[in-house]
Amino acid sequence: MTTFRIGIPSKGRLAEAAASLLNEAGLSFRRQDRSLFARCRDTNVEITFLRTDDIPVLCAEGAIDLGISGSDLVAESGADVDIRQHLGIGKCRLAICVPQDSPSGGVGQLSGKRVATSFPQITEAFLRDGGVQARLVPLSGSVEVMISLGVADAIVDLVETGSTLAANRLRILQDVGHYETVLIQNRHRNEPELADRIVRRVEGVVIARSYSLLEYNVPREKLAEAEQITPGFNSPTVSSLEDSQWCAVRAMVKRGAVIEIMEQLEQLGASAILETQIRNCRL
Repeated sequence: MTTFRIGIPSKGRLAEAAASLLNEAGLSFRRQDRSLFARCRDTNVEITFLRTDDIPVLCAEGAIDLGISGSDLVAESGADVDIRQHLGIGKCRLAICVPQDSPSGGVGQLSGKRVATSFPQITEAFLRDGGVQARLVPLSGSVEVMISLGVADAIVDLVETGSTLAANRLRILQDVGHYETVLIQNRHRNEPELADRIVRRVEGVVIARSYSLLEYNVPREKLAEAEQITPGFNSPTVSSLEDSQWCAVRAMVKRGAVIEIMEQLEQLGASAILETQIRNCRL
């Protein structure tokens, strides 16, 4: 039987996030020292530890069946793979940046200028679509200092908090794209049933991380208003209490909105409002 392989980053924050995600999805494994492979327990799945930027290409070439990498790296590599699931982690944006005192007011003013980036394919396509003919300076690693070194007039780089830009006296001229970590699959679809089962497991974890289960008691006369606040995924679960004037409600709510929703329910007259973390789900 052919081994089904999943490629994940070998080190860094994304490596930890990918390993945690797969373990929560029921693909339990343990990496021994610096081994490049780890066998998942109770299934014919092998985890392969790779450089993050190599994963899209290796997936396209069939060395691995599924892979976890950044959608920016997928786009940059041009790898012919299917994106099966957006994982909701590692979100970032790619932006064109210029010096704070630059007179440039738009990308069109970069024609004839030098643009340094570690994403030359994405950058070239973006500038071409905008009708801008600039000279690309492909680099690996940090590019923030290239303007001060006189290597470039602008850079295209990943932006998180913006603190690095401020430290290097740069400002964002325009966003190029927004990216996040994704689960990709080789298009030849080795063992498609197993692949779909793994994708479904991962999807269950990703969705669960976005929701919380909220439980509360509410006067029955206020139930309709409460259901407007917590409509649930399909509808909330409502149970009668011993006191016929009250009922208990359970509903999934977006985790990012839990505090605001709890305040609304409290103002409505609900009590015993409890939030429970959802570890996995199927919707």
